[in-house]
Amino acid sequence: MDVHEKLYTADDLLNMPQEDGKRYELIRGNLIERTPANETHGEIGAVILYLLGAFVYPKKLGRLYTAETGFELFQNPDTILAPDVAFVSAARLRPRTDKFATIAPDLAVEIVSPSNTKQEMHEKVALYFQAGTRLVWIVYPKSRAIYVYRAEDSVTILKPDGILDGGDVLPGFSVKVADIFSVLDES
Repeated sequence: MDVHEKLYTADDLLNMPQEDGKRYELIRGNLIERTPANETHGEIGAVILYLLGAFVYPKKLGRLYTAETGFELFQNPDTILAPDVAFVSAARLRPRTDKFATIAPDLAVEIVSPSNTKQEMHEKVALYFQAGTRLVWIVYPKSRAIYVYRAEDSVTILKPDGILDGGDVLPGFSVKVADIFSVLDES
């Protein structure tokens, strides 16, 4: 949902008060309010982060980021997205700053919430690839499916019996889709 009519910048977003507990992204300068993640969303994100972390960090392949990290994909007007999980390879890392990351992640993971629309998710996929992201996973907890985009117009749909892999972004990484969603079966 758009919350204001003026065009915002990355600096405007970075300097917004955080006391209201709301999360925002910018799409072409438009401030978009994001609903906080529900419990299922958070658990699935934690599982993906854990699995990727166990693969990435021992091999020093790069950095992982959570949904609290904004990536400035475009400027003038600014677009800042905060994927639920993101990976940037060691070869592309830039020095850390107190601002948003000014690089597109190599891998962006978006977990679909009940408030997300299909159009919104398609727009995010397009923005990621236009900015240089090489792999996008769109995770659908309700149907237990993961849509794997290797290009904006190239998608593979994985069901629980499928194997999710890191492609050429994270060669050697693989996990059963069912293992990602198994936390939903626990009480």
